[in-house]
Amino acid sequence: MLNENGAEHKALGMQDKSSWFENDVRERFLRYVQIWTTSDRHSKTKPSSQNQFELARLLMSELGGFGVQDITLTEACYVIARIPATAGHENVPSVGFLAHLDTAPDESGENVKPRVHENYNGGVIELEQGTRLDPEEYPALRNYEGQTIISSDGTTLLGADNKAGISAIMTALRYIYENPEYPHGPFEVVFTSDEEVGRGTEDLPLADLNSEFCYTIDGGSEGTIEYECFNAYSATVKFTGHVIHPGTARGRLVNAVTMSGTFLSMLPRNESPEATDGRFGFYCPVEARADFGSAELHLILRDFEMSELERRVAFLHTLARSVEQSFPGGKVEVEISAQYLNMRTAIEQRPEIIEAAANAVRSTGMEPVFHSIRGGTDGARLTEMGVPTPNIFCGAQNMHGRQEWVAVRSMARAAKTVVNILSELCKR
Repeated sequence: MLNENGAEHKALGMQDKSSWFENDVRERFLRYVQIWTTSDRHSKTKPSSQNQFELARLLMSELGGFGVQDITLTEACYVIARIPATAGHENVPSVGFLAHLDTAPDESGENVKPRVHENYNGGVIELEQGTRLDPEEYPALRNYEGQTIISSDGTTLLGADNKAGISAIMTALRYIYENPEYPHGPFEVVFTSDEEVGRGTEDLPLADLNSEFCYTIDGGSEGTIEYECFNAYSATVKFTGHVIHPGTARGRLVNAVTMSGTFLSMLPRNESPEATDGRFGFYCPVEARADFGSAELHLILRDFEMSELERRVAFLHTLARSVEQSFPGGKVEVEISAQYLNMRTAIEQRPEIIEAAANAVRSTGMEPVFHSIRGGTDGARLTEMGVPTPNIFCGAQNMHGRQEWVAVRSMARAAKTVVNILSELCKR
């Protein structure tokens, strides 16, 4: 297709500059994952961990090196870069590409030692401390026999969530700046902090963004496009007991440790993350602290349908009253906080956003795969705030655990998809 200046909008296919994309994204990823950026769910500061600034400042420097002139680093550790349109494409709608700086606090992200597995032979990969990547357990590995995959050494998570997304965006941006004849409209790149602890858009200066819509590069398997996610609440359950010496406790001690354990035992195990898949939601305890006098549980509640999420909230209150009745003199309080909402309805009203992403994926030689996210992204909150933001793959697998891995090919194709989206938007 030709633009108004007669220049062809050539999409990047599977083989186009594949070695360049793979080499660039690989080198970036290996550097980025070694920067400790774990977020802290207990911190009240923003960002929750100051070491996220180390990666933010590195990205600022690299963006400037590409030639990006409009770059901001906010006090809350958001990197925002604005790239003007090429001549003749100033009226193309502005689009944003997002990824997050932090890694999940569920496993250590400190001293990550990436392992590069060249020409993967399809067998079991043995890592340290008994960690294994077995294609019988993780069948996606079979799709990458003969390819290069990257894991941690098995003692930490890898950080592909979301440094694979950051790497893909940065590689795409470098390609665009080194190929100025490649047409594109105005776009923005945003790297957020604290996504993994549910605070990724908390201080995002939305009024300063020009993007009409965005894409997060934070999905899993290559080719996936996601525009439905869980509705998400968090719950804090506080237990207050009555302390007295255990030697004279008969009829008087109210043990908050036992109260919290009783509450946990009453949660339906068939509605836990390990017992559900597809469109079934869950209750998930994520942290507990307890002593004789007080205890506190933190849970997350998830479901695609709001009615089911509200049912789970009501059930937690029922459990609280039941535990109080079983422990006379004890008290149980349930506090609920909204985290994000299902973005499906809002994005379905803008089908051209999904169409552009689907065509961009097809141009790389893959057929897009649509499915619902059993989780959420910064895009869910942005969509709720009025900026439709579906999720695009970055290639990360087994996120948040020591078995996390990513294929270099997947990250390269994610970078090409970003470039192709910009091309697609120029056609409209």
